Amino acid sequence: MARLLHNLLLFTVRLALKIRVFGYWSLIYSYCALCTCIALLKLWWNIILRPSKTFQWGIRETPPACLNDTSLGTHCYVRIKESGLRFHYVAAGERGKPLMLFLHGFPEFWFSWRHQLREFKSEFRVVAVDMRGYGESDVPASADSYRLDYLLTDVKDIVEYLGYNRCFLVGHDWGGIISWLFAIHYPEMVTKLIVLNCPHPSVFTEYCLRSPSQLLKSSYIFFFQLPRFPEFMLSINDFKALKCLFTSRSTGIGRKGCWLTSEDMEAYLFLPLTQQDVKSPVLLLWGERDAFLELDMAETCRLYIKNHFRLNIISGASHWLQQDQPDIVNTLIWTFLKEGEGRKTYRN
Repeated sequence: MARLLHNLLLFTVRLALKIRVFGYWSLIYSYCALCTCIALLKLWWNIILRPSKTFQWGIRETPPACLNDTSLGTHCYVRIKESGLRFHYVAAGERGKPLMLFLHGFPEFWFSWRHQLREFKSEFRVVAVDMRGYGESDVPASADSYRLDYLLTDVKDIVEYLGYNRCFLVGHDWGGIISWLFAIHYPEMVTKLIVLNCPHPSVFTEYCLRSPSQLLKSSYIFFFQLPRFPEFMLSINDFKALKCLFTSRSTGIGRKGCWLTSEDMEAYLFLPLTQQDVKSPVLLLWGERDAFLELDMAETCRLYIKNHFRLNIISGASHWLQQDQPDIVNTLIWTFLKEGEGRKTYRN
């Protein structure tokens, strides 16, 4: 009888789990289908109202001057033998100084770190890389080429190519995910980890499972799994949707003095796990007004840090933190780079 009850309980638990998983994925794909329908309606509405502008794209033959600003550093390229891919990066600061490597988010490229390149080149060899598929780095056609293990290997190969075996790693958004995972899998190569507006991968997964609001905010990730359609929707009306991402009140850069200039915007448009613990010291910076990631995830990341952890929540700041509040971000990074042990949470 006891064995029968045990088997019945086990069956019930497994059935409940399967129902939960089915419901989870049904919600995701239903919402993605809804987003696709809404996008199609917007497309048709644009065609009706502005037929001549919907499929009009500006011709950009020369890069904006800001991309060639020598104060930001030198443009360099490296071809990695193992992958065969060519990567573009901008480097500044003396060779031989400690390496500070910057990994950008979506839909950005090296230029998003311009404020930090200027700030930290005095004491570090600062390098902002275009990750595979972005900017002037190679763009593999196969979706399989963007597996996480390949992206982690890219970071490892670039660090070693630059002549280092360790680095101060800084990541934002999607680059933050790669930074977390790199610190987990290659702890010996990360002196300190600095992450902006991106939770630990396990925190993100677990939080989404119990937070429908965050799941809906993150559903664009699944929408972008569709072939070609998301890129097309971002590009119509001369990339109007992409421009709104950085400039609208709900999702854009919030601080008035740090809004993207028209030249900055042109730079964005000119384009030719079992082990979860992080052993490196970690600084997590979080914009309070992030439209894509909920604040509650930030503090939960502490559970996965087995070293010094500092969390700074920046009031009034948006998701695009290093561009929105560069002075505060730079000051907090300097403080973290020079400080000793401690476990505190600050609100600025």
